[in-house]
Amino acid sequence: MTNSFDTESVMNTVKTAFAPVTGALKNFPNVELPEAARDFVKKAAGTAKDRTAELRTGSEKVASVIEDAVAGSVSETAKVSRNIQQAVYDDAHALFSGIDKLASAKTFNEVVTIQSDLLRAQGEVLTARAKATTEYFGKLFAEGAKTAQENFSKVASSVKSA
Repeated sequence: MTNSFDTESVMNTVKTAFAPVTGALKNFPNVELPEAARDFVKKAAGTAKDRTAELRTGSEKVASVIEDAVAGSVSETAKVSRNIQQAVYDDAHALFSGIDKLASAKTFNEVVTIQSDLLRAQGEVLTARAKATTEYFGKLFAEGAKTAQENFSKVASSVKSA
């Protein structure tokens, strides 16, 4: 008694069974997204952009009042606050622009390409921000250390002369 197993026959059966799924998946990247859905997303992104711009204007006014009311080291805090506000605004603007681009995509392949481009651009922005933040805090730390050293020297010299 021999067991013969016809793998080619099994493979053909599997291919035949999955032919409708394979055919549907081949056509999936070319499925067109409904115009109404794209319009809705574009309108929502436009409204969100406008609201973000209004929020930014309001936060600029608040930062300006804080900056005018307090001087010295607080001006550095206001500067950091402004930079954070600008970064949040830029991120929100990029997000809504990305949504707008995604809503314009007519095929799944376009969606994937646009999303990949957006993720790469966001990674580059985050890298640049991390570098700028490191440089800023390094400079701030060095200046603070220099000021502390100068103050310590003044105190030490006044103690010696006393």
